Amino acid sequence: MTEEEVKAPRRQAVPTSPAVWRVLVVESDTEDAESLVKGLQRHGHEVRRVETGIAALRAYDNADIVLLDLELPDLDGLEVCRRVRSAGTTPVIAVTARGAELDRVLGLQAGADDYLVKPYGFRELLARMDAVMRRVQAHTVAPPVISHGALRIDAAARQVSLDGRRIDVTRKEFDLLYLLASQPDTVVPRKRIMKEVWGDVWSRRTIDTHVSSLRNKLGASDWILTVRGIGFQLGGG
Repeated sequence: MTEEEVKAPRRQAVPTSPAVWRVLVVESDTEDAESLVKGLQRHGHEVRRVETGIAALRAYDNADIVLLDLELPDLDGLEVCRRVRSAGTTPVIAVTARGAELDRVLGLQAGADDYLVKPYGFRELLARMDAVMRRVQAHTVAPPVISHGALRIDAAARQVSLDGRRIDVTRKEFDLLYLLASQPDTVVPRKRIMKEVWGDVWSRRTIDTHVSSLRNKLGASDWILTVRGIGFQLGGG
């Protein structure tokens, strides 16, 4: 990305997307990361930057899209991409200096939704991000808003509110809460939760951690009821 593109006045850039995304930039090169982060922020996006693969695996759950450099100091970017893809549907664009045809093939096979080779034009990156997000959203059926007492869950906007107050939740917390709220009179088994929310990557602790976090954010433990030996059910708060 050129310095001129980042510093260019807003009127010369591609029009800002009407959507504001939470973008995770996984980039170990400070200069590349700073110019990319500034460019994205100029277009209204919320941006978080991490430098390592391990940090990326801890942070991607709260992002709408991941821009992933494949040259990382701890884990190979392809492995990071595989783990993100195996755990969910968060879109990933590989942004890397690896430009050989084999590298592109390996990146796409690892689960990247798109592949962009450095140096690249910032406008092209924005266009690719728009295209990837359109594809992701086109495959997502947006059901109606679910209201359960004071709790309101808007699937299209992926927002949760309680008594009119917005509750900030991660992507997986939202998916878990929505799954329970869509069947308020049903006990949802742990195995089904893992399959639908985490892609069948089994971990009892993962579910328990997210349930505990949701209870804290909602302010009452009985919003999510534990049915011993089976799973969880939405409660009344």
